[in-house]
Amino acid sequence: MYKHCFVFLIALLLAAAGCGPNRAENAAAVAAAAPPSVGVTKAVEKPLERRLTVSSELVPFQEIDVYAKESGYVRKLLVDYGTHVKEGQLMAVLEIPELEVQLRQDDSAITNARDQVTHAEHELARAGAQHKVLHLQFTRLDGVAKTKPGLVAQQELDDAQGKDLASESAVEAAQANLQSAQSMLLSAQSKREHDQVLFDYSKITAPFAGIVTQRFANLGALMQAGTNSSTQAMPLVRLSQDNLFRLVIPVPEAYVRFIHVGDPVAVHVSSLNRDLPGKVTRFSVDVRADTRTMHTEVEIPNVDGSLMPGLYAEATLALEKKAQALSVPLQAVNHENEQASVYVVGASNKIEVRKITIGIQTDTDAEVLSGLKEGDLVVISDRSSLKSGEEVRPQVVDVIEYKKN
Repeated sequence: MYKHCFVFLIALLLAAAGCGPNRAENAAAVAAAAPPSVGVTKAVEKPLERRLTVSSELVPFQEIDVYAKESGYVRKLLVDYGTHVKEGQLMAVLEIPELEVQLRQDDSAITNARDQVTHAEHELARAGAQHKVLHLQFTRLDGVAKTKPGLVAQQELDDAQGKDLASESAVEAAQANLQSAQSMLLSAQSKREHDQVLFDYSKITAPFAGIVTQRFANLGALMQAGTNSSTQAMPLVRLSQDNLFRLVIPVPEAYVRFIHVGDPVAVHVSSLNRDLPGKVTRFSVDVRADTRTMHTEVEIPNVDGSLMPGLYAEATLALEKKAQALSVPLQAVNHENEQASVYVVGASNKIEVRKITIGIQTDTDAEVLSGLKEGDLVVISDRSSLKSGEEVRPQVVDVIEYKKN
C-alpha cells in the first residue's frame, strides 16, 4: 500500500513539473502580444506668456561721495552713519582762516573804492560848476562882440574862450576819473563776491535727500579740496538716495528686441519676502561686446523705507504674450538637428511622428504653429523604445507644472 502511494505522489510531482513552464510561457506570450501603454495629453488652446527672470542687485538711484570744494579743517560735523538728510541740509562746517582774512581785505578794498568814487563825484561837480561859470562868461562876451563890434577886445574874447575850453576838458577828465573809480569799486565788489562764494563752500550741504552710508572724516580733520587733482582728497561722507532704487538687468542679446520703456516688471526680494511692482524706465540701446547683454534699468520706489542698497532681487519681464495659442508640454517635444517633432497617437492607436514649428516657449509649454491641431494626443512618457507605426495603448495623464514661489 505504501508503495502504491509513493508511486502516486511521484506521478503528481512529475505532472506539476510538466505544467509550470507552459504557464509561464503562455503569460509571457500574452504580455508580448498586448500593445505597450503610453502616457499622453491633448494639444490644447490656452494663454501663453514668455518670461525672462534675471537676478540683480538693488542700487540707489543716486550715490555720491561728498567732497569739500575748498581746503579746511572740520569745525562742525552734523551727520554720521545712518543720518537721513534733506536736500540742502547742512552736514558739516569747515574752518578756512585764509578766506576769512581775504574777506576782510575785500571789505577794506570796497570801502576805499567807495571813497574814491565819492571824491571823483565831488571833483566832477566842482569842475562842472567852474565850467558853467566860464562858459557863461565866454557866451556873454561873444554875444556882445557880435552885436557891438569893437566894444570887446579880441584878446579878452580869446582868453574867455580858452578858459571855457579848458574847463570843459577838466569836466571830461573828472568824468573819466569817476568812471575809473566806479570800475575799481565794481572790481572790488566782484572780488568780494568771488571770495564769499568760496567761503560759502565751508558749509557742506546735501545735494539731494538721502541717507549717509559712510563717514570718512572726523572733527578737526583737514579736508583737501576735491578739485585739486595733485592731492588724494578724502571725501566727507557717502550719500545715497534712499527713496528710489535702480535694478540693473543685463538682458541677453536674444531678448533685446522684446524690451520697451514702460514694460511691467515683477520684482521679488527674497531676503524680505516681498513682491514689488516695477517697470522698465531706460535701457542703453546697445549690446556689450564682452557679455552680449544690454544694460536695462527698472526703477523701484522705496515708499516704506524697507529696501536697502545691496539686496538681491529677481526681476521677471514679460517678453511675449498670446491670449490663445495651441500648446503642448515641453516634455513632449523632441529636438533633432534644429527640427522639433512630437509623437502623436492616431485614431488607430498607432504612433505617428509629426514635425512641428514652435513659437512661444514658457517654462512648461511650447506653442505649436504648425503640425498639430487641437485635441491631438501627444506622447509625454518615455519615447525611447517607440517607433513610427507601432500600436500602443494611450492613457491620458495629468501634466504636473512646477511654479516658482
